[in-house]
Amino acid sequence: MKGWGKRKGGSPRTVLHSRPNLDKFVILMAKRVFFSFHYKPDHWRASQIRNMGVIEGDAPVSDNDWETVTKGGDPAIEKWIAGQMSGKSCAVVLIGAATAGRKWINYEIAKAWNDEKGVLGIYIHKLKDSDSNQSSKGANPFDSVTFRKTGAKLSSVVKAYDPPYSDSTEVYAYIKKNLSDWVDAAISIRNAN
Repeated sequence: MKGWGKRKGGSPRTVLHSRPNLDKFVILMAKRVFFSFHYKPDHWRASQIRNMGVIEGDAPVSDNDWETVTKGGDPAIEKWIAGQMSGKSCAVVLIGAATAGRKWINYEIAKAWNDEKGVLGIYIHKLKDSDSNQSSKGANPFDSVTFRKTGAKLSSVVKAYDPPYSDSTEVYAYIKKNLSDWVDAAISIRNAN
């Protein structure tokens, strides 16, 4: 993992909303996140989280779009990831059965951290897929990424949340209820480290 890099993507946009009959303005910070996940087995579960409407995420990518990107090799993939992360304040790793240890998941985690973005994980194996099946719990992907100077695992700093329910509906509700706070906590953790 690279050392400490300067933030390259900018900060979340600031939006001014006026309140009727008031001269005050409320400044809101849009929570814009980059979602990282193992596409083939987890895209259905990931889409459930993206569509919650709790935070603003990146646009879904189709199989055809991803194939076009990958044809350009590693430099094209790195450029695509950089573009997707630009302007985001946090990377949310959606952890399925086989997420940990994947080359591009590790790259996205390291890039987000080095770009001074918040990083967090959410175990999504208990959400049902398009065939109404749950999956097995995968390993913590932050165990696969270490700090260059100390060798410590990123999991010693970054949180991976595992909803305490087995029913997919309850897992969904738990993630929806907590996602915004988890993103705030991840940004605070990154700012402190």
